[in-house]
Amino acid sequence: MRTRYNRIVLSLIAAAMLGAVAFQGLHAQTKPPVYVVNEIDVTDSAGFQKYADAQAQLIQKHGGRYIIRGGKVVTTFDGEPPKRFTIYVFENDDALQAWRNDPAAKELFATRSQYGKFRSFAIEGL
Repeated sequence: MRTRYNRIVLSLIAAAMLGAVAFQGLHAQTKPPVYVVNEIDVTDSAGFQKYADAQAQLIQKHGGRYIIRGGKVVTTFDGEPPKRFTIYVFENDDALQAWRNDPAAKELFATRSQYGKFRSFAIEGL
């Protein structure tokens, strides 16, 4: 009887450990989201609007979504805020790279300096 009980207890412990290892492995495979931040000083409003509309379609095509698009600065803590800014997020770096490598996106990036001064960067999130 005691041997049977020990086997059951050992089996439960082994199953719990196996489950924990599998969960940790799955968790380690998850890639964090990537946020793209753009600070923009627009110099050509009409041209910029066309650029922004085309870019929004490409971002959405690659699974990205806007967090902030324009928006009103509520409070300035330090320095001068940009005239316009956007923040959007992609599921992971692979989705970001697919967007960046899209031929249509490359065409847009080549023209955007005509519409404003951009400061852009991507940040890995939590």
